Amino acid sequence: MGNFNTSTQESFILVGFSDWPQLQVVLFVIILIFYSLTIFGNTTIIVLARLDLRLHKPMYFFLSHLSFLDLCYTTSTVPQLLINLRGLDKTISYGGCVAQLFIFLALASTECLILVAMAFDRYAAVCHPLHYTSIMNPILCRALAISSWVGGLVNSLIQTGLVMAMRLCGHQINHFFCEMPIFLKLACEDTEGTEAKMFVARTIVLVCPAVLILGSYVHIAKAVLKVKSMAGRRKAFGTCGSHLMVVSLFYGSGIYTYLQPVHRYSESKGKFVALFYTIVTPMFNPLIYTLRNKDVKGALWKLLGRGTDSG
Repeated sequence: MGNFNTSTQESFILVGFSDWPQLQVVLFVIILIFYSLTIFGNTTIIVLARLDLRLHKPMYFFLSHLSFLDLCYTTSTVPQLLINLRGLDKTISYGGCVAQLFIFLALASTECLILVAMAFDRYAAVCHPLHYTSIMNPILCRALAISSWVGGLVNSLIQTGLVMAMRLCGHQINHFFCEMPIFLKLACEDTEGTEAKMFVARTIVLVCPAVLILGSYVHIAKAVLKVKSMAGRRKAFGTCGSHLMVVSLFYGSGIYTYLQPVHRYSESKGKFVALFYTIVTPMFNPLIYTLRNKDVKGALWKLLGRGTDSG
């Protein structure tokens, strides 16, 4: 195992799930099904939000961004994993690995921030219903979306730059894609300073948004509890329940992976947790929103020719 840095053009071997050969065929079939459902479900959300006038609202504007992000960052990892599981090619170039890391970090970081915008939208809808349309105006919605994308790109540039500055040892990556904790494990040098900088970046992208989302839902819960009718309460909680499920799935797995110290990071467990937030969560997002949302279900039936034009 030699040492190398960004000045050389070495390749990595993605170990993937080679340690569990009996699982590879089963995983291939399951992941292929999940990936197909992810593509279909998220594409459907984007198309519905674009075509149906009932979905031309801030909530669905952000939801279409979320679906696009899920499509892209799943596609940045899953095709490579499927090739790996079939045993066709387990290598990836250094440049390809860094590119995958940058793209994945940018998209995942953007999703963290988009979820904050969605929480603010629900806060405005529930806590300030009379002023909702003036608060969530198109200019603010576009500004929140652009800020989320820019913030995600900046975070990815910073963390990818830190990785490229490290000297790495070894050519084997005990994972199915190029993820940040694995690079830190491969470092030939003391990474304490790098880890500290990355921890700050992760706190800004993961912890701060999670706190903001939690705070918004505390205010939402207080507002909902003041509603006298049970029907009103159910409607208010229904509009927010789907978002809370998405947040719990995404942030729970992300915080587990990125906020624990590198020396405590288990590569074997990390692979299975990564399956959750790279494959399972993006697949469930469209189901959560369509099964729990009357507007989306109505738009879907209309698209299929089984609904009416009534709002």
